[in-house]
Amino acid sequence: MSDDPGLGRGPDRRGVLAGAGASALAAFAGAALRVAEAQAQTPPPQGETFAADHVRKLAQELAARDFAKPRVDLPEPFNALTAQQYRDIRFRSEAAVWRGEGLGYEIQLLPLGWLYETPVEIWVVEGGNARLLRADSASFSIGPAIEKAPDTAPFAFSGFRVVGHLDNIETMNEFVSFQGASYFKAVGRQQQYGLSARGLAVNTARPVGEEFPVFRAFWIVKPAAAAGDIVIHALLDSESIAGAYRFTIRPGRATEIEVDTVLFPRRSLNHVGIAPLTSMYFHGPGQGRIERDYRPAVHNSEGLAVINGHGERLWRPLSNPKMLQTSAFVDKDLKGFGFVQRERSFFGFEDLEARYDRRPTVWIEPQESWGDGYVELIEIPISEEIHDNIVAYWKPAKSLEPGRRYKFSYRMSWGDEVPAVWSGASVVKTQVGAGRAPDTTLFVVDFAGPAVRDAREMPVAELNVTSGTTSGLSVQRHPEIQGFRVKFELNAAGTDLVELRLCLKLAGQLISENWLYRWTRA
Repeated sequence: MSDDPGLGRGPDRRGVLAGAGASALAAFAGAALRVAEAQAQTPPPQGETFAADHVRKLAQELAARDFAKPRVDLPEPFNALTAQQYRDIRFRSEAAVWRGEGLGYEIQLLPLGWLYETPVEIWVVEGGNARLLRADSASFSIGPAIEKAPDTAPFAFSGFRVVGHLDNIETMNEFVSFQGASYFKAVGRQQQYGLSARGLAVNTARPVGEEFPVFRAFWIVKPAAAAGDIVIHALLDSESIAGAYRFTIRPGRATEIEVDTVLFPRRSLNHVGIAPLTSMYFHGPGQGRIERDYRPAVHNSEGLAVINGHGERLWRPLSNPKMLQTSAFVDKDLKGFGFVQRERSFFGFEDLEARYDRRPTVWIEPQESWGDGYVELIEIPISEEIHDNIVAYWKPAKSLEPGRRYKFSYRMSWGDEVPAVWSGASVVKTQVGAGRAPDTTLFVVDFAGPAVRDAREMPVAELNVTSGTTSGLSVQRHPEIQGFRVKFELNAAGTDLVELRLCLKLAGQLISENWLYRWTRA
């Protein structure tokens, strides 16, 4: 199920994007914020009371004081583990939380070390009480790459993964993982891990430098037997902001995650990304910048899809640019956005190991009005596919101010396609090549879907460019996809950047997505 079990495609890939009331609550807060508990020789605290608003109160309390990064003092070699040493720390499957209880879910824990330097507390909640887990030899075996490891090793956790009956009732499969900063990832049935999500993005691709919030503690609520979902609470923290998160996760053909968050800024924040997604695009038929690769495409996601507040559907093919570039899709009352993998044939990738054809599409659907703002897309050049280089999130128009709380709720779908039903035509493939005349580029864009499947009349292609000239615009039937193919050539006329927009119309009515493309001089 996972192409990177336990290790996650962690911060090495993501590094390209940067680097209480009552006394009972006070006691709970103190325990929740002490990483040292993970090293204690005595059993972890038992019977701490947990209520639905505890994490929110902890986040509010955190925001009222200066940020202190979670840390734990580690002996050698645990303070500087190599990749080989980290891989030699193996979780004991028999130590999985709820093993043998027949709940349909188990929690497997991930150790601190190597790239994962931030310790996290993990609590299990049952019957309104929270129990803090401890990382030691009872949960992990340590191989020969690490000599003379003490029984208290590996000292702390870096995250966890959840397994359950995803593919069938007979087997347990991993379907969601939380590890590294505020990163998490999920898969639907018969899929492999691909892109990741984050709790929050702060100052991404900004001159001041990106800030990476961390989930410093988790509370995993024990589900009832055969429950359809599992609930996880998380406490987010960083230099500028604290927050409380509630994840309701439903594994299935498409795994759904409902996210409810309350944010408490420590300072004024002008550039915050809500529901951030991080993916990888190396090359594909829509951009042939990478040569000498036998594979026709290498990417976790091939396009950014947006449904704006007017119901208009946008499709922006992703790219691996020569220079960092950003794009903003201004909107009000956004309906949804996400990174999409539309190519589902093995032959579209020809990679037996990576199986990019099985990477999930992730769709974000706000559960209330998010008002004014924009979806920001960031594309970063990479020379190897091991790096994530594509980011998208919702950027509110107004800054987040200290002393206030901000609530956001959204539903995530991790599956094969965008879950929003539509009767129009979608872009199936974008292909780019050399035009007939010197210094021209040929574009071939295929559309398919209910609106054109049985169309008797030929639709009209409407094409607009910000500069340069186009020629040879044509529309022809494409029987292999029961749709239409649009072809045209672009002459950039000496400019270095051209924005293109293409759609199909029938009887004057829009029947397709709006295809958006940014051409840049190679």
